[in-house]
Amino acid sequence: MSLEGVIHTPDKDDRTVKRAVAAYDTHVVRHLDEEYTKTTRRGDRIADHVSLFAGSWRFIIIFGVFLVVWIIWNIVTPKALHFDPAPFILLNLLLSFIAGFQAPFIMMSQNRAAERSKMESDIDYAINFKAELDLEEVKAHLKHIEAHMLELRRVVDGNSPAS
Repeated sequence: MSLEGVIHTPDKDDRTVKRAVAAYDTHVVRHLDEEYTKTTRRGDRIADHVSLFAGSWRFIIIFGVFLVVWIIWNIVTPKALHFDPAPFILLNLLLSFIAGFQAPFIMMSQNRAAERSKMESDIDYAINFKAELDLEEVKAHLKHIEAHMLELRRVVDGNSPAS
């Protein structure tokens, strides 16, 4: 009796599992992305884009350069060109406005990210629960096989010439 096809090399099994996981991840992510597109309103997507930009290095660099230029302009240029002399009250007002305006966008985006994360964790839980049920079934089959093996061993040992 040949065991070829029954016993697989770990490399083949690993590739099969990795392929299955990759395909599943792609399917789940695509489904969640489609669900996001269907369920989010235009304002929600705008909030996501605003918070994505506001939380990027690009924004930090652009805004940092803007602040430096603002301060230098109001310190170095002739007094007649100063539009916000030190202590930069207009700049402070602008910064407060931007922070107050961005906060709701960022919070809306975080709430949606939390909802998506909960959906993903629910899917993960369902998968893990199914895997646990499958594992219990496999364990039951192994116990059944082990019982049959012990019974066969007793039969073989009982009929052996050494008895």
